[in-house]
Amino acid sequence: MSSRMAGATLLRHLGPRLFAAAEPASGLAASARGIMPAAARIFPARMASTEAAAPHAKQEDDAGTPQAAATPEQQSKKAVVSYWGIEPRKLVKEDGTEWPWFCFRPWDTYRPDTSIDVTKHHEPKALADKVAYFVVRSLRVPRDLFFQRRHASHALLLETVAAVPPMVGGVLLHLRSLRRFEHSGGWIRALMEEAENERMHLMTFMEVTQPRWWERALVLAAQGVFFNAYFVGYLISPKFAHRFVGYLEEEAVESYTEYLKDLEAGLIENTPAPAIAIDYWRLPADARLKDVVTAVRADEAHHRDANHYASDIHYQGMTLNQTPAPLGYH
Repeated sequence: MSSRMAGATLLRHLGPRLFAAAEPASGLAASARGIMPAAARIFPARMASTEAAAPHAKQEDDAGTPQAAATPEQQSKKAVVSYWGIEPRKLVKEDGTEWPWFCFRPWDTYRPDTSIDVTKHHEPKALADKVAYFVVRSLRVPRDLFFQRRHASHALLLETVAAVPPMVGGVLLHLRSLRRFEHSGGWIRALMEEAENERMHLMTFMEVTQPRWWERALVLAAQGVFFNAYFVGYLISPKFAHRFVGYLEEEAVESYTEYLKDLEAGLIENTPAPAIAIDYWRLPADARLKDVVTAVRADEAHHRDANHYASDIHYQGMTLNQTPAPLGYH
């Protein structure tokens, strides 16, 4: 009896919303027009459109009185860019101008630590280290044949691949922390920050060059293969996976060093730095492409050290709570 009374009460409250009368229609069209408005009334914020109303549409106030159509200026103010229907708060730069980026915020910016040693190399000793080093070095042959001296295009492909390992590692450590009911010691955040940093490298070089269709196809294939291979590899041996990424970052440092040499030699035009790079790395307003490549190389050197350190502490009596090495940014 109690369940029947509860059901009757629930139907009395939700009935008008679920079964509100719609305009006369028949068949599938009638059910579609009836269900969608009812669902929108139950979940108004989730199903509301994120676009402004049509210019010719008339609005009504709370009393139901028709109002004049909104002007384009009013529509732009009412337009919501967030998927969840929440308009983000306006941010400004230090000079008072509006913050133009949604992919990162002012508190995500930093000045790169360019004092780091970019010539450091981790000498492979164990068999797993030698295998990881050999695999990474063997990838140089197809890379040199495909890209040759097109450094910007190579940077695009490199960053689409380099952003995968820290995301995979962060997700797997996140799941491990959950199922073991233990802290991560900061490693999850460190790896996620590394993945985001690599993605920002990609966003920056997208302002320098645009990938051709076959390069996009190569990225699609490489990411599909590499993500799954690294996922399995990390499950089998995180130590080997981090060592592999450490050597991959060493190759990235060498690639950006070659990029800088060609910029200094005048083989590549030292164009003004993209605006996104100036804001992200807090570069001077008159920064050039050389300054951007120098900042990216410093980031990759920090990623190199962090991943070699992560490999060193695995299976040496250390736990997941071992503090990660400083990344040199944020």
